[in-house]
Amino acid sequence: MFSGLLSIPQAVLLGIVEGITEFLPVSSTGHLLVVGELIGFGSGSSSAADTYSIAIQFGAILAVLLLYRHRVWSAARGLVGADADGRAFLIRLVVAFLPAAFIGVVAGDAMKSALFGPIPVTIAWLVGGVVLLVWKPTVGTMALHEMSIRAAVFIGCAQSLALWPGVSRSLVTLIAALAVGLSMSAAIEFSFLLGLVTLSSATALDLTKHGSELVDQFGLLAPAIGLICAFLTAVIAVKWMVGYLESHSLRIFGWYRLAIGAVSVVLLATNVL
Repeated sequence: MFSGLLSIPQAVLLGIVEGITEFLPVSSTGHLLVVGELIGFGSGSSSAADTYSIAIQFGAILAVLLLYRHRVWSAARGLVGADADGRAFLIRLVVAFLPAAFIGVVAGDAMKSALFGPIPVTIAWLVGGVVLLVWKPTVGTMALHEMSIRAAVFIGCAQSLALWPGVSRSLVTLIAALAVGLSMSAAIEFSFLLGLVTLSSATALDLTKHGSELVDQFGLLAPAIGLICAFLTAVIAVKWMVGYLESHSLRIFGWYRLAIGAVSVVLLATNVL
């Protein structure tokens, strides 16, 4: 499975895959896992390889931080009592973050051991594709400042489903946000900013545990290149998705998930994965 040190082309490829897929409802974890298998990414230390995949998420985090800097600044001002709307929004973000954080701490290692593989990812891709093609959402009109704490809890519980690789955090949070009545633009924004909090926490935690191992295994250059590629492609992907969903449904992602799931089935059947 593992072939040695991370090459620059591998770093670029993984960064691009991360940036494009992190905030689209197609599962970045699933894509990185399968692409990693195909290119023989990593070495004898799987924890270093896993940490690399998590570390380059920081590029995608920076992209959302840049694109939604005004909302982030409002939340930061709310933290110190200088912005009432920002404080209310921050409370809802934290409430939505807690369910997945709790489950991740309690059962994350067990879930990772059981589910991080091409077969669970493929199942999740296919199921998610069917859901997006069958589901007929009624897009609401609720703005972010109108969202209740109960709605935030619901979205947060939905995010927990994304601990199964291939499900996609963006997919389940978007569906949940639309289900509680948020407008499409509000649902996208909350999904992205919830992802910002969730991914930042996961990245910081994993780097604290395995950061030195990551540097020992891959150095600094390759992770930096992967992070930059993730940042640039995430900016493009996020801006495209926001513009696309202004006048289109999520069905295109359902077809994509079915297609990539079918490709994965073929690769599994031929023992490529």
